[in-house]
This record gives sequence, structure tokens and C-alpha cells, in this order.
Amino acid sequence: MDCYPQEGQLISVALFNNKGGVGKTTLTYHLAHMMQRLGRRVLAVDFDPQSNLTAAFLDEDDLQVLWDEPESPAWYEPQQKTFSTPRYLPNHPGTVASAVRPIMEGIGDVQYFDPVEIREKLWLVPGDLDLSAFEDRLSDAWPRGFTGTDVAAIRTTTAFHRIVTNAADQIDADIVLIDVGPNLGAINRAALLAADTVLMPLAADLFSLRGLRNLGPTLREWRSSWQDLVLPKVPGEISAPRGIMEPLGYVIMQPTMRLDRPVKAYQRWLDRIPSVFATAVLGQEFFDPSDRSYEIATLKNYQSLMPLAHDARKPMFDLRSADGALGSTQTYVQRCFQDFKSLSQNLLDRLAEIDSVN
Repeated sequence: MDCYPQEGQLISVALFNNKGGVGKTTLTYHLAHMMQRLGRRVLAVDFDPQSNLTAAFLDEDDLQVLWDEPESPAWYEPQQKTFSTPRYLPNHPGTVASAVRPIMEGIGDVQYFDPVEIREKLWLVPGDLDLSAFEDRLSDAWPRGFTGTDVAAIRTTTAFHRIVTNAADQIDADIVLIDVGPNLGAINRAALLAADTVLMPLAADLFSLRGLRNLGPTLREWRSSWQDLVLPKVPGEISAPRGIMEPLGYVIMQPTMRLDRPVKAYQRWLDRIPSVFATAVLGQEFFDPSDRSYEIATLKNYQSLMPLAHDARKPMFDLRSADGALGSTQTYVQRCFQDFKSLSQNLLDRLAEIDSVN
């Protein structure tokens, strides 16, 4: 019998590294599809203002409707939408930016929208480039929430949590995967506060290690500030996150080996990751240098499959010969499928362990 989180036991995972370019969004997209394949009811949430996850799930026609972009915006004629709603989108699609717009404009609270159904058991809360405008509002609300008397500030800080909770409740989700941008700004703070756990995609290089050294202390500071100073004062009528942000582990995203970067250089940084993760992220004073228990997986480089997957608008492990995955390429497709299946199963096992403790 599987020990995965069972129906009704919702748990959320933020995929985050404050160093960009490590394949975070690609990982989120493929985990969402594979967990759906394994029978989970999955909600993917795009809190990255760059909205790359949303662009991976939806085509340009969908995005044009979603972002309210006129079809032929000539300067001399009225902007009128003449296209019909694409098949993915509900009748009144909304993004995270449109959900928090009443707060940004100071005219109300979160406006909820239906999540977008991508396929059976897989939904998306779409991102929006306009979300970047929410950064200043969140920055201003954070210190004002410490007093416990500024209800508007608390509603602002908890907006992302309430968007996720509402969408997950609508579809009875088992797992929420949250994609966030590569920085330690106010948007990511609010997004990570809404997450039960944090999964960190890493490259074996100096930049990822530096990112971990910054990320760990920041997460602990956010957690303690929220749980000690804000959460006890949140009014009962406002749904607020627990601010757990428990480090779940890390996934090594293996790069393409270059002639100017020998294997020894890659291995040198790879060997340092466990100790940096233990000290910086987990806050351990003593650690076993050989302990790789938080290394959930190492994913091989599948860059040769990415252009095909992009053109076919499907995960790399779903590519078929009709998509151009011919000959030896099918071997990579099958290996990719097994890698992501193993990763997803390992991740679900860890989530089940955390869920049983909490």
C-alpha cells in the first residue's frame, strides 16, 4: 500500500532557489505532470512574475485571453477582442495579479478565480507579469503586520496563502506545487510563507552554494518573524499560513559537461552541497559530510529533448516519434520518464513522512 499523502491531506511544496537558471520551472512543470500521472490531484501555482510556468502550460492563444491582450491593437481603432475563449480557460479566467488587484488598488480584498484545468487531475493558478507591481505593497505590509492591529496589512501578507487555499479547496487537491522567482524579495516571502515545504533545485556550482548560504538564514528569519510576531495576532476571520517552510531537500540539476569544465570541477562543488545544506539551510552545527539524505535526486541533462517538448507542448517524457523523438532519442525519453517517476515517488514519500509528523 502506498504511503503517499492520501486524499484530503493537502500539502504544498515551493520550488525555490535564489540563484536563477537551474531549471526550477522545468522541474515544477514535469513534477506536476508526473504526479498527475501517479494519480495525485495536482495544483500548480505560478507566483513568479516572469510567468514561465504559465507559458509552459498554456499556448499563446490562451495567454492572450488570460492577460487580456487585444488581438489587433492599432492606435487608431478601438481595442476589441474578437477571439473566442480557448479550450483550457474557464469563462472568466483570472491570474494571481488579477486576484490581488483589489488589494493593490486599495479597494478590497482578494478576488478568487477558478483554477485552469490543464488535464484531468491537473490544474494551474496562472501567473502574470503584472504581479511585480504587488512587490511594494507586500514590502510595506510586512512590518505593519507585526503590531497585529493593521488588518489590511495582514490581509495583504496572507493573500497568496488564501489564493492557494481557495483554489486547492475548489479542486480537492492532494499536492500543491508553487513556482517562485529567483530572489529573496517580498513576493517570494509571501509565496514561501504559504508553503508547507521547500524543495531546492541546485546546480553543482559556486553560485548555487552561495544561494544556499543566503537562502537558509533568510527562511529561518521569515519563519520566526511570522510565527512569533504575526501569526499569534492574526484575527480569527482571516485564514493565515502556518509559515512552516520546512526544507524538504534538494534536487541536483546536472549540467551539460563542457570541455572547459572538467568532471573534477563539477565533483568538487557537488561534494560541498551536503555540508552547506546542513549548516546554512538546516542550521545544524554538527553534520556528517557524507550524509546525502536530503539529496532527493540527481537529474541528468535532457536539453536535447527540450526543443521537441516545447514544440509539442508536452513534457519531455511524453514525446513520441510523431513529435520528432526518433531513434536513439526515444532512449532518452524513456530514461527521462523513469527519472521523473522515481523523483516524484521519492518526493511523495518524503511528503507523507512530513504529513504524518505534522
